[in-house]
Amino acid sequence: MATSRIAITAPGEYQLLKDDQPFFIQGAGVEFGSLEALVAAGGNCFRTWRVNNGQRPALDILDEAHSLGLVVVMGLDLERERHGFDYSDAEAVAEQKAAVMADVERLKDHPALLMWGLGNELNLRATDDAVWDAVEDLAKAIKAVDPDHLVSTMLAGIEAPAVKTIKQRTPSIDLISFQIYGAIDQLSKHLSKAEYDGPYMLTEWGPTGHWESPSTKWGRPIEPCSHEKARDIDRRYRDIILKQRHRCLGSFVFLWGHKQERTSTWYGLFLERGARTEAVDVLSEAWTGVPPVNPVPVIKQLRLEGRPAKKNVTAKTETEICAEVTVDPQRNKVHFITWVIREELEPSLQSDGGDLEPVPPIVDWFAGTNATEYRFSIKEPGEYRLFCEVSDNFDGSAVANIPFLVTASSNGAATLKSTD
Repeated sequence: MATSRIAITAPGEYQLLKDDQPFFIQGAGVEFGSLEALVAAGGNCFRTWRVNNGQRPALDILDEAHSLGLVVVMGLDLERERHGFDYSDAEAVAEQKAAVMADVERLKDHPALLMWGLGNELNLRATDDAVWDAVEDLAKAIKAVDPDHLVSTMLAGIEAPAVKTIKQRTPSIDLISFQIYGAIDQLSKHLSKAEYDGPYMLTEWGPTGHWESPSTKWGRPIEPCSHEKARDIDRRYRDIILKQRHRCLGSFVFLWGHKQERTSTWYGLFLERGARTEAVDVLSEAWTGVPPVNPVPVIKQLRLEGRPAKKNVTAKTETEICAEVTVDPQRNKVHFITWVIREELEPSLQSDGGDLEPVPPIVDWFAGTNATEYRFSIKEPGEYRLFCEVSDNFDGSAVANIPFLVTASSNGAATLKSTD
């Protein structure tokens, strides 16, 4: 059985110990991603969000982790106020506690278990502080039956009121975990403002979030390309996370897999078909010190009629539009390029706080070897997004996309334009 505890190495400095040995988490958030790929990249730990992910039992996940030499921060999912749960309902809270404790009793002796993650972003749009009384009650109960594993709770952002409340009302929590994206660039400032000087983990971090990114004039977020995201992830890991090792016990990049959230490529370090993006390469090099043998392609520029996404590109129906991609020639020169146009998701269907989100439909697509140009037209007015994927022969891909707006054409002669 892997045990975990926190050692104070100096005033205000902390060290995570696994089996009484120093252990710095090089981790990822994994729902359905490849654990073998995580090990190959140099990862040593992963977190889950729940015991039952609907596809694999927790014991299967823990068994595979143990066979690969990984350890797990096991998520114990708790109901959220923003989903309608009432933490003033004593009967409902008691039922939830009984279900969670049954999972704890069942999994606590597994050799791959490192820590418990009690609840995920319970502070997001929450108003009833009774949630933290329930967290404390559970944390105390967990520690009573399992004193060998730390207990944390995962917060959305680093908010001073939530941090203060947790410090006051949940003394049985061993450390707070934070989930922070673009705001990680001001990590020390946020921790100081929240008056938190204890140990912590970053249980979600990665590219700048869609809510933090620039948007088109019609309100669609502009996604950085995979190369830009990889540069941000590399910088944030080396210049921020590693420089906080005296308090940060480790981190879990989001997401070791793929997910639809505003787009199908924003957060996943892998594409749906399993190809890795450049972020995997930069993390692997940071974790192992070994550069990739076959670096993934790099998209240098994606444009519609010569214009980038930030130019608020619009078009008319039934007019030809030309998309062009420029690829870094220093990488493998044989590329298979796929172009896909999707409708933008209706705002009413967009997820909140990482909840499930449907994948919008495909309108058109084209693929070919070194197909750096794609010409198309749109029949119906609406909001669309053009995706470009550049793949190599080594399971690596670069991705970029541009949102664009299509309005009805009066005479069919109007062309693409910029509205900036």
